[in-house]
Amino acid sequence: MNTVVSFIVCLGILIFIHELGHFLFAKLFKVRVLKFSLGFGPKIFSKTVGETEYQLSALPLGGYVKMFGENPDEQAEAGSMEKQASFAHKTVWQRFLIVLAGPLFNLLFSLVLFFFVFLFMGLPDTHDTTKVGQVTPDSPAAMAGVQVDDVILSINGHPTDEWMDVLNLVKDSKGEPLSFWVARGDRELELVVTPTVQPVKNIFGEEVDQRFMIGIVRADELFYTPTGLVGAFTAACQQTWMYISLTVLGFVKLIQQVVPVSELGGPILIAQIAGKQMQAGWINFIFFTGLLSVNLGILNLLPIPVLDGGHLMFLSIEGIRRKPMSEKMQIYAQQVGIAFLGIAMIFVFYNDIARIFGS
Repeated sequence: MNTVVSFIVCLGILIFIHELGHFLFAKLFKVRVLKFSLGFGPKIFSKTVGETEYQLSALPLGGYVKMFGENPDEQAEAGSMEKQASFAHKTVWQRFLIVLAGPLFNLLFSLVLFFFVFLFMGLPDTHDTTKVGQVTPDSPAAMAGVQVDDVILSINGHPTDEWMDVLNLVKDSKGEPLSFWVARGDRELELVVTPTVQPVKNIFGEEVDQRFMIGIVRADELFYTPTGLVGAFTAACQQTWMYISLTVLGFVKLIQQVVPVSELGGPILIAQIAGKQMQAGWINFIFFTGLLSVNLGILNLLPIPVLDGGHLMFLSIEGIRRKPMSEKMQIYAQQVGIAFLGIAMIFVFYNDIARIFGS
């Protein structure tokens, strides 16, 4: 139940923010908005306010803003007065901004989330500690008897006051046995650990180096340092930019086949992660929501027909050619885009189900 609620809350907020961007910019340029829908499929609830019907639908996997003048029939039937409220009769740059506003709002929402977290909670930091937070099974450390929560006091008689001391002494060991003195509860123990050469991988699984390691990870003891408006805003910009960079780099690595397509996940995986982050605490859930918002924004900017990025591509071509692409070509591109997204959705659902039954 926690997983379902977390999924609906997280995705619902992000879809609302995305469609709100389209809606507000459409209103800014005096385009008539016929419908604002959260979700697809059967209607659960709707209410008409002014010229817009606000609707909640059964499938919370997306949403849409329907504007007057988007369909060719509406364009043909529009009178001179109605053309002023028609999406199709706005300038290229106005239509471009209306389409761009959705993904842009997702990116800005991530920045706003992080800003308020940093402003009220402070900037996250970790105490520099030599406490062991994780021991890799069958690693040199595990075979020597190193355990989670052990505090490394010294290595070969050299005091280890910070984690970098541990890393450097192990890296420079040349594979020779090392004498570790560790504090475990009220006791101090000597353990002999022999480092081995192991590959160093980045977050995408690429091998970037090799060095002597023993298979331990530092314990993260997180605390927050108070900051002001400027510090919170700067940190929020840095956090958002980091997520944007990682997301774009992730797409590049996917194209380069560094990241296998089997790693892609769909709604089921998102729901599982959202549930776990909610259980871990509100801060974790907020950071996950910020990351997902960035992902949604970047994904929608991909130049695939049907997505916002596809519409932006058509508008860019129209701006360069001084005339829109033919209706036939646009319809064909839309069909290709729908087919591509349909296949992609089937594939990620398959991956999600395979994870469930494979775990």
